[in-house]
Amino acid sequence: MQPTHATLVLENGSVYKGVAFGHVGEAAGEVVFNTSHTGYQEIITDPSYAGQMVVMTYPLIGNYGVNDTDGESGKIWASALIVREASQIYSNFAATESLDDYLKGSKVMGLAGIDTRKLVREIREKGAMRGFISTIDHNEQSLQEKALQIPEMTGLDLVKEVSTPQRYTVDCPEANYHVVAFDYGIKRNILRMLQDAECRVTVLNAKTSAAAVRELNPDGVFLSNGPGDPFAVTYAVDTIKELVRPKNASRPLPVFGICLGHQLLSLAFGAKTYKLKFGHHGSNHPVKHLSTQSIEITSQNHGFAVEMGSLPEKLELTHLNLYDNTVEGVRHRELPCFSVQYHPEAAPGPHDSHYLFNLFTEMMNK
Repeated sequence: MQPTHATLVLENGSVYKGVAFGHVGEAAGEVVFNTSHTGYQEIITDPSYAGQMVVMTYPLIGNYGVNDTDGESGKIWASALIVREASQIYSNFAATESLDDYLKGSKVMGLAGIDTRKLVREIREKGAMRGFISTIDHNEQSLQEKALQIPEMTGLDLVKEVSTPQRYTVDCPEANYHVVAFDYGIKRNILRMLQDAECRVTVLNAKTSAAAVRELNPDGVFLSNGPGDPFAVTYAVDTIKELVRPKNASRPLPVFGICLGHQLLSLAFGAKTYKLKFGHHGSNHPVKHLSTQSIEITSQNHGFAVEMGSLPEKLELTHLNLYDNTVEGVRHRELPCFSVQYHPEAAPGPHDSHYLFNLFTEMMNK
């Protein structure tokens, strides 16, 4: 069978020609790269990748297939997957189908056979850019024009597109705590980690009001990861402000945020956020825990960050990224609120930061 040729053109006019796998057609989005060696199924099903095409820096992807349990949500959210080589065979005891068939079934494009090292180098030097892939249109000028028509990530609220429309509960037979989780694009392993920490979790739509949260009488509030620009999610920031500074409340609610949740919590306390040049996407980012001086190897997936110089006096910096000295964690000096930019629930790993879920339950105990 003859390969189907596909062309990727970035908004600056750069052209990459390869072959399609998965769905054949067209795809659009911001092009970002991920440095993880494994976990491609978890990556493309992470709602935080909504609106983005993911380039894997590891050269061979798909060799262990996909299965029924590793997805971080119920669908693929990445708009395309770009690799150097898509494995033609897969071998794993848990695999149920190939990556190629998985993408086909979800009507998501894959692009293989391009020089991913060159593409990643271009993104690092020039920043994340919008791109357009097509197996139909190979006119480079036309594809560049289509790339330029894609909405820019800055100012874009994608949370409303990925958040659960209906409230649901993740039960825990040995639950000692009731946690309300705002779904800004929550990953399944976060829910599993909260269950392991003896929490029954009520998952809410991102636009749920603070009053509705109070009616549920939770022991704590969790702010999830998610896609897009945190500054655009104004309704979430307003709700968090009400929850952390409640009126006529007998006690402050413990709050724990991850990734976008970290950015939203920081905005609620008066900090600012900004877009990173090419973001942090991978499972090998070193982060210093400032109080212990220990180094955690972390999984990350975000294109925005909290501005270091904007941190208000009452927000203490707790974690620092050793790649670029960006903010990786904060906590309030008076209220039981803390957050981290990275993913302590990372699946397939690393697992250096699982202690944060115990820190959350300790806050709820107090």
